[in-house]
Amino acid sequence: MSDDHTPPSPTDTPDTSTRRRVLGKIGTGLAATFASPALALQGGAVTPSVSTRQPAQSIKRDPLTQYPRPPFPKQTQPWPGLASKMTPVPDHGEKTYQGSGRLTGRKALITGGDSGIGRAVAIAYAREGADVAINYLPAEESDAQEVVALIRAAGRKAVAIPGDLRSEAFCQSLVAQAVRELGGLDIVVSNAARQHQVPSILDLTTELFDWTMKTNLYAMFWIVKAAIPHFQPGACIIVTASEQAYDPSPNLLDYAQTKAAQVAFTKLLSKQLIPRGIRVNAVAPGPIWTPLQPSGGQDPAKLPQFGASTPMGRAGQPAELAAAYVTLASQESSYATGQVYGVNGGNALP
Repeated sequence: MSDDHTPPSPTDTPDTSTRRRVLGKIGTGLAATFASPALALQGGAVTPSVSTRQPAQSIKRDPLTQYPRPPFPKQTQPWPGLASKMTPVPDHGEKTYQGSGRLTGRKALITGGDSGIGRAVAIAYAREGADVAINYLPAEESDAQEVVALIRAAGRKAVAIPGDLRSEAFCQSLVAQAVRELGGLDIVVSNAARQHQVPSILDLTTELFDWTMKTNLYAMFWIVKAAIPHFQPGACIIVTASEQAYDPSPNLLDYAQTKAAQVAFTKLLSKQLIPRGIRVNAVAPGPIWTPLQPSGGQDPAKLPQFGASTPMGRAGQPAELAAAYVTLASQESSYATGQVYGVNGGNALP
């Protein structure tokens, strides 16, 4: 028995009466859907959100005071550092990022996905509908498990792959495992980095120099090379470069070199891969509050004023970069390749 109690019009035939009832139901369903203030996308299905609160990222706020400003408490950590032990703890968008299905069905591999920018990207990608594999060092396991839980809470598949990117064999197996467990690969975010400040070249040892080069450049090369055969047209690569590529700090000689090389890598590789329908872009952050900073990336004496020299007068938070990575990975950016997107608190770079 039909639950539609709308009486037929006197001029209706049986066919037009049936069409009217069907169209009426469709219209009612669409009205209910678009009346919802937010939509949750889970596994391709669209369900209205039960919340009527305004999304946190849509609330208008002063960017100068939105996040903590210097001075920060003095603090140091052994490399590679944990976000959970920082004061204040960085914001990766755990409580604020709300997705809208922009990456539904995509499969992403993110290096350095346990904390900092990589963590913010992993959270955003999952909430936009992507399944996500993250790589990190074994010492970062506690941070990584928090990210895994957040990805799964978004209803997406999470794959955790610890290991040292300085090994070519591991980089190759990392890609292979991500492809196997995700069922393919559409997005690679080359984000993991080694940064260790050294005031003088005379104090920069070959061991430290090699560590930075292997982590920031060799690993990017190995991972991207291994991933390309698995890509289909529409896939993309996003590199985390830095404003250090354009305005290097005196105490980051090796790190800044790798970031300049990453910019060149992005621009050149984009030309090689666009005939395959694969886009390559980079994000160049300014000073961002991540474990990289208190674990050797900055002079401990200067860390309390980290970010104070930017026009905004503060360091950025990882959550403030997530949208850039989402946009560059989404089909909305189909005409963007070989580009470098700056997120740096007002510094006119790149």
